[in-house]
Amino acid sequence: MSVDPGKSLPSLASPLPTYIETDTTLRVKILDACGMTCTFCHNEGTPVVVDNRNRGLAPFRTSGSSGRTSIYAATNGSTFLPSSIPPDEDFSQALRRLGENMEFTELHLTGGEPTLHPRLPELVNLAAEQGYRVCMTSNGENGARQIPACAEAGLDRVNFSVFGTTPEELAEVQHERFRDRAKAAAKIDALHASIQACVEHRVRVGANIVVLDHTHIERVHRLLDSYAPQLSVRLLNSLDHGQASIDAIDEVLRQRGAVAEARRLTAGASGARTAYLIDGGQRRIHVKWIRPVRLPTTCQGCRFNNDTDCQEGFYGLRLYRDRTGRYLVGVCLQRMDLCRPIDDFLNEHMSTEILRFRRSDRDRLEADHRDFTTSPPSMHSEEGTPTI
Repeated sequence: MSVDPGKSLPSLASPLPTYIETDTTLRVKILDACGMTCTFCHNEGTPVVVDNRNRGLAPFRTSGSSGRTSIYAATNGSTFLPSSIPPDEDFSQALRRLGENMEFTELHLTGGEPTLHPRLPELVNLAAEQGYRVCMTSNGENGARQIPACAEAGLDRVNFSVFGTTPEELAEVQHERFRDRAKAAAKIDALHASIQACVEHRVRVGANIVVLDHTHIERVHRLLDSYAPQLSVRLLNSLDHGQASIDAIDEVLRQRGAVAEARRLTAGASGARTAYLIDGGQRRIHVKWIRPVRLPTTCQGCRFNNDTDCQEGFYGLRLYRDRTGRYLVGVCLQRMDLCRPIDDFLNEHMSTEILRFRRSDRDRLEADHRDFTTSPPSMHSEEGTPTI
C-alpha cells in the first residue's frame, strides 16, 4: 500500500480529468506460504504461519526462523492464524454470500504468494463461474507453471510485485540471513517467465514496484526501460520507509519529466492512483496513493485514527480462513481484532455502514469534482492494462 506522495501528486482540487469508480473488490488471502522474505511485507495483516505453527492462541511471534515478517503483527491484535483456502463448497458459499450482500464483482487473490497454491486454477475457476473478474497479486515465483491453467480457468489480470531488477537489488530487500545472490537471480528468472506466460496466454499484466528510498531510484529506471512496453507500471511507496520513500518517488517523476495526465479515485475505499506521461509524453506511469478515508463509525475512537498512524485508511474488505476452517471478514490491516465471521459481519452494523459509505463517498467525490470529472472510460486498454 502507499500513501499520498505529497508534492508528487496533484491536489485533489486540481483540474485533472478525474475518473470515479466504486469499490466492488474483495481481496482474499488464499494461503500464507511465500518463498521470499521481503522486509516491508504486511502479509495481509496476519502473522507468519510457519513461525507460529506450534503455538496456541495469540500473542503470536512476529519473527522466527523463516526470516519473513508481517509489519503490523506486533500491534494489530490479530487473534488467528490463516489457513489455505480450498476450492470447495464452503469457499463458494462465502463468495456467493459476500457477493450478493456487499455487491462485489471482482476477486483479488493474495497471500503469501498465490502461485504456490497447488489448486490455484480451481480457485480461479470457482470464482469466475460465479461471475467474478478474477485478479491476482504475485511475485512470480511459480507463475510459469500456474498461469496457463489459470488463464484457461478465467484469470483476468496479474499485478506482479517487482522487488528488484537485478539479483543484488532483490537480495538487498530480503532478510539479512537470506540475501543470497544466486537465489535472487533464480527468483528474477521466475518472474520473467511468469510475465511471459501472461503475455502468451493473454492475461493482462502489470508491475507494482515499491520504492524504498533514493537508493532504489535506478531500479525504477531499469524497470521502466526494460518492461514499460509490456507492463502497466505502478509505483508504490513503502509504509515502513516513510518520507524517504515518498521523496524517492517524487525524484523519479522529476527525472522522467512526468506530467500529470489523469486521476482515478475509488469511492468507498482509500485506494487511488494518478497517471503521468513521462519521457516527453511517449510513455505512461502510475503512482498509487492513499486518500485519507475513514469509516464514519468503525474508525471513530481507533488509536490509529490520526494523520500519522493510520497508514492505509479503509482500503476495502478482505477475506481470510482460519485454522478451524472459519471464514473471517477483515476491514483493516492495522486492526485485525476487527475481523468477524461472515455471519456476524453481515448481521452487524459494519456491513451496512460500508454500503452506505460507498454511496455517500461517491456522491461527495462527484460533487467535489463536478467541473472536471469525465465519464469513466473502459477499464482496459487495447493491451489489456488499466487506462488510468
